[in-house]
Amino acid sequence: MQFISADEVRLYLDWDSVIEALEQMFREGCEAPVRHHHTMQIPGQADATMLLMPAWTPGKYAGLKLVNVYPDNASKQLPSIMGGYLLMDGDSGAPLAYLEAGELTARRTAGASALAAKYLAREDASKLLIVGSGRIAMNIGFAHAAVRPIRQIRVWARSLEKAEAVAEHYRSHGFEAEPVEQLEQGVRWADIVSCGTMSSEPLVLGDWVQPGTHIDLVGAFKPTMRETDDALVSKAAVYADTRDGVLAEAGDLLIPIANGNFKPEQIVADLQQLARGEGAGRSSTEQVTLFKSVGASLEDLAAAIRCYENARNG
Repeated sequence: MQFISADEVRLYLDWDSVIEALEQMFREGCEAPVRHHHTMQIPGQADATMLLMPAWTPGKYAGLKLVNVYPDNASKQLPSIMGGYLLMDGDSGAPLAYLEAGELTARRTAGASALAAKYLAREDASKLLIVGSGRIAMNIGFAHAAVRPIRQIRVWARSLEKAEAVAEHYRSHGFEAEPVEQLEQGVRWADIVSCGTMSSEPLVLGDWVQPGTHIDLVGAFKPTMRETDDALVSKAAVYADTRDGVLAEAGDLLIPIANGNFKPEQIVADLQQLARGEGAGRSSTEQVTLFKSVGASLEDLAAAIRCYENARNG
């Protein structure tokens, strides 16, 4: 069995590869049961979450991700997401590879956002606001730049120091990037707003969002978590990575539904429908689009297969 480290995941899963793999898997489909959530109490810390995510393409590949989400890890200078991915032969069940899942998750999450932006963001979108300072924030700019002409990046985080660290990360790769102190200012400036936080309170408000903006919400993954308010969900054309996933877990949609400000049938399309040409993407340059992602085992399987095959081919 092959072990694929975080560094090797980055090496063998470039952005074009992961976006292409995701689009192909959403188009062709696979077996992907709803993931298991298990809350783990940690003395003196916020509760952690264990996620078990299986998926398989019959007779070809099977995979299982076990990932732990520890919200307080940032205070320990540790990633909030830890875990591994076991890729198996779909014909025999034999283990093929074990991949470091933190990097795999970050890249498939950012890749899914970029795939959505390919259909939903304006073609001339060049200004990206990143909300957050974790591993997703360090990746999401590169993913969006693979599908849109991103030239300027601004970063907001609860800590200005952390926002500057993310901005410097992008500057070191040739982007024009800087932190922003006022989130409202950043939202009003941006063509694409990408949020990757674990917030339980709205951060991006509907009143701030300008016509033509694409909103990308990838951080909150529980019914009690949200990164935007009811007003934004009400004014936007809403899309999902998977309908079942967001309607089970996404507080950004479930809370407005409970408040009577959104209905499940208002979701325009999910990534499968977009990839198959069965759902409408952006309809005008003035339309506000919103993509909500909670993650799906289909995405992990697609990314793991592509990474493994790229590694085998050198």
